Amino acid sequence: MSSTAAIGVSALFLVDLLDMFFLSMLGEQELAAAVGYAGTISFFTTSIGIGLSIALGALVSRAIGAREIDKAKRLLINAAAVTLVMSALTAAIVTSFIPELLSLVGASGHTAELAASYLYILVPSLPIICLAMAFGGALRAVGDAKLSMWSTLAGGAVNAALDPLFIFVLGLNIEGAAFASVLARLTALVIAARGVFGKHQLWGGFEWHALRQDLPVIFAIAGPAMLTNVATPIGNAFVTRAVADFGDSFVAGWAVIGRLIPVTFGMIFALSGAIGPIVGQNFGAGAYERLRESLTRALQFCCSYVVIMSLILLLLKDWIVSLFAMEGQAADLIRFFCQYMAVFFLFNGALFVANASFNNLGKAKYSTVFNIGKATLGTIPFVWLGGSWGGVYGVLIGQAVGAVLFGVLGVITAYKLVAKVTAAGRKQLGTILDEAGLAPVAATPMSSSRVPMALLAEEAEVAAEERRNE
Repeated sequence: MSSTAAIGVSALFLVDLLDMFFLSMLGEQELAAAVGYAGTISFFTTSIGIGLSIALGALVSRAIGAREIDKAKRLLINAAAVTLVMSALTAAIVTSFIPELLSLVGASGHTAELAASYLYILVPSLPIICLAMAFGGALRAVGDAKLSMWSTLAGGAVNAALDPLFIFVLGLNIEGAAFASVLARLTALVIAARGVFGKHQLWGGFEWHALRQDLPVIFAIAGPAMLTNVATPIGNAFVTRAVADFGDSFVAGWAVIGRLIPVTFGMIFALSGAIGPIVGQNFGAGAYERLRESLTRALQFCCSYVVIMSLILLLLKDWIVSLFAMEGQAADLIRFFCQYMAVFFLFNGALFVANASFNNLGKAKYSTVFNIGKATLGTIPFVWLGGSWGGVYGVLIGQAVGAVLFGVLGVITAYKLVAKVTAAGRKQLGTILDEAGLAPVAATPMSSSRVPMALLAEEAEVAAEERRNE
């Protein structure tokens, strides 16, 4: 689940990195800084779509785990409708305030003008990428991670092919990069939608009364999930503003780092999306013994992967600097990140995994609390103190300290929640078996294996019916 999603996710983020590479070839460092500022705003808008896709994936996977296919179809189409409306409203609002938002994150002068021209093209396409992510989440929810990967991979390929054409051949510069991204988003949407409605036949028809009925259920997860994911770019915007106080050269270096992180750690971003459907299906099926194991394996994988990739960044730091033609302060900041700070991403990854568990175990508010806490209490004071004591390098150190604190707390809370859910599930199963006159829960396979509660409950109901017939 993670590897297929990571290929697709990394492909899209790799194209962002290629945007930076192609634009750096134009010889204007302001372009790199402009993409950095624009990326902060774009990250905010797409995070809303990520939150909505989390809700859709959680609801659909839970319904499929419980073998309620018609309900899964209904929830999918209604969650997609909510995604379309919410993303369109967000795009309209953000487009209206692009200059003000850029000023808020520290952009000014010609750099701000370049960033604005990029965003005026990209932001209106937000509904396209949000629906693409939502349908990708639905594909993962039904276990078709490969097709979800191909949708994003195709989008990345389109973007990579069109970037040099629009930027150099047509001379559109930063606007060309934005146009290429819009067409890439459209490609990803078309392929994901065909997979959901064509291959898997998940179209159940749209009905207004069904939408009204499902809205509370959808927003019970989507609301906290959106707040959770929006918190991250808000914290990132504060860091960008703190870096901007030290000059556009550092912002250019920070922009490269901002695109280097998702490419390098794309597997960890994908892990958080992959673990959700696994947890959701097992939770829906009552296979509680698998919940703790899923959480543990995901965290082990996260730590191993981040350490390996951090070592690779350490070895390639000088090559990365030369590849993007960074000099002076920008180059120094990139080297500092690769040498000292990259490994701390494992705490971000740990919080991603914990949040995915919260969202799929019916406690989406937990992920909201942790992400908002990390973006505020875990970012603002640490970044401010770090910047005051250690300059721009202290800003990065302060951000890492906050990630450590909230990553550890998130994991502890996730394990406690899994234990609580497991105990409640065993108690419920014991009641069902007792009413059916079967073995007590301590003697059932549930206590020592992975037999889903849903299956045991069905067997108990069959046994109870046979006893009534006798």
